[in-house]
Amino acid sequence: MRSRLQAVVLPSEVGEFAEEVRRIFIELGRSASPEALSGECVPPLDVYETDETLEVALDVPGVDAASVRVVVKGNAILIAGEKTPRRGRGDSSFHLVERGFGRFARLVRLTTACDGGRARAVLADGELRVTLPKIVERRGQTIQVPIASQRPVA
Repeated sequence: MRSRLQAVVLPSEVGEFAEEVRRIFIELGRSASPEALSGECVPPLDVYETDETLEVALDVPGVDAASVRVVVKGNAILIAGEKTPRRGRGDSSFHLVERGFGRFARLVRLTTACDGGRARAVLADGELRVTLPKIVERRGQTIQVPIASQRPVA
């Protein structure tokens, strides 16, 4: 059965991930003041679900793998990084800039159980695809426990 997923943009959910976002931005060579934790650009993302996995696809053209971090914690996945601005040629200047750049942090709340330890991320052709294998949720299910009989020692 497929579940409902929620994609949430920071900073509304920064609370439990604030330290991770701060560490990632520092690791990427940028300061991370509390007001800067939300990032400066918002790459679009899609969340897909199959019977076996959840997949998060994030558009990050021009970003290399060294500039992105993926963290799974509890029932959420955090994708944070930095997209560097395009530079004009030395003999030209920009007249229009629509493509965003800067730091980004996206948070996806998962409402189904996933195995974060087996998550995989691939960055190819400007798309970061994170695959999380789903695990069977057992809470709330009735489980019959077998009873072994032991004979008294005489």
